Amino acid sequence: MGSAVTTPIQDTRRIMMGFSPYVIASVIHVGARFANNEALAAPTKLLLLPLLIVAVLASLRSVGGDVTERWLASKGAWILLLLGLFFSWLGDGAGTFFPFAPTVPMMLLCFGLAHLCYMRLFWKHLAVRALSWWALLFAGWWVVILTIMWPRAGGLAVAVAVYGLVLGGTAVLSTRCHALVLLGGLLFLSSDTILAFRLFALELMPDWTSGMVMLTYTIGQGLITAGALLTLHLAEARRP
Repeated sequence: MGSAVTTPIQDTRRIMMGFSPYVIASVIHVGARFANNEALAAPTKLLLLPLLIVAVLASLRSVGGDVTERWLASKGAWILLLLGLFFSWLGDGAGTFFPFAPTVPMMLLCFGLAHLCYMRLFWKHLAVRALSWWALLFAGWWVVILTIMWPRAGGLAVAVAVYGLVLGGTAVLSTRCHALVLLGGLLFLSSDTILAFRLFALELMPDWTSGMVMLTYTIGQGLITAGALLTLHLAEARRP
């Protein structure tokens, strides 16, 4: 028997249902961060990105049609999205996964690789419009952040500058994508900006900003993933 025919609204609902475990884990983790409950925050942090990966894989089966055909039709996009989430997970757990290396450099490396995957994904597979003129504002953001962080970052100054370029590049290219991807890119940028201040200018940051790092991060990653899935599945629905 063939697969039942579904409408775009039904497909969207099924895709979004796959995010439920991620949303629940994010609420628990962010709540723990705001409550300074490290015993709960640490393990839940490592659950977040695997649950987003599960949501991506579940979306392949949540709409009608052949799963293998759907994967092969946009294989490059699926791989880039999954790699972006995987490297983000490594960045989240840099201290746990790489105990033999300094945490901050490993975190910058892993998230830098994640952003390179996102940049390629946004540019080649998810673009739905031309680059917005206001994307030039991100160049100003990079200059301001670098001016503040350079004298504070010490030996990591160059790494911070390079990471700022790929982080800003992700935000720039998100302006070409679905509104959810754009909003997710802006929140990811906000999260890492707050984190940079907490790493290198902690005296300027109140305690509650620890929770804000993960609040903006979890929402940002979720929106990027949701926007990517909706774009890919919509493109498939339009394919003859």
